[in-house]
Amino acid sequence: MSARTALITGGAGGIGAACARELAARGVQVTVADVDEVAAKTLAHEIGGQAWAVDLLDSDQLDGLRLEVDILVNNAGIQVVRPIEEFALTDFRMIQTLMVEVPFLMVKAVLPHMYDRGFGRIVNVSSVHGLRASTFKSAYVTAKHGLEGLSKVMAVEGGPHGVTSNCVNPGYVRTPLVESQIRDQARLHGIAEERVLAEVLLTEPVIKRLVEPGDVASLVAWLASDDAGMVTGASYTMDGGWTAR
Repeated sequence: MSARTALITGGAGGIGAACARELAARGVQVTVADVDEVAAKTLAHEIGGQAWAVDLLDSDQLDGLRLEVDILVNNAGIQVVRPIEEFALTDFRMIQTLMVEVPFLMVKAVLPHMYDRGFGRIVNVSSVHGLRASTFKSAYVTAKHGLEGLSKVMAVEGGPHGVTSNCVNPGYVRTPLVESQIRDQARLHGIAEERVLAEVLLTEPVIKRLVEPGDVASLVAWLASDDAGMVTGASYTMDGGWTAR
């Protein structure tokens, strides 16, 4: 993969950082795109890549953009945990913008180069919530289901041009995004914070642990490789058996 280039959104931390390190270890030249400029530059320096400090929520700046990369990892995401009747419209719209509109615009930006090269890998970091629903996550579940649909359309359109598009669907991953939910989940379920992991987050998986960022990165790297050339339009669960029920 040493001749390949990649762009990872939300690439400075959590799953994105793990993907950046994994792809770089395989010889890919990685651009770390993140709103946190310092973190993006620090990681880019570590892996010998590039940093792109960008506020993706300012999505108008992305329309008309052209990016010359071979691998796109749509990873940036946020979470708000509230009952529907308490969910602010601004928060709902923000999550749709970052997790549906931005992936669409990033795909739009990379396709001309990928089509010209006859090769492209689009990997969308979805979630078990792209396949299942949970309470208090209306915006997140909606966005991830939308991302699943976008990925499938991209697979159908891109296949004749050598471009694949797939989703990875982890359960709860040990990231700051998940850790930040614990307080909200404790409040909404009326339990102590130390009980959230066992009684809320890990009730559905049969393997009772959080997914590690490196687990997800290994799957992303495989989907980005030549070996996965016949894999497209798929959703790969990594949920400890959650969706097997």
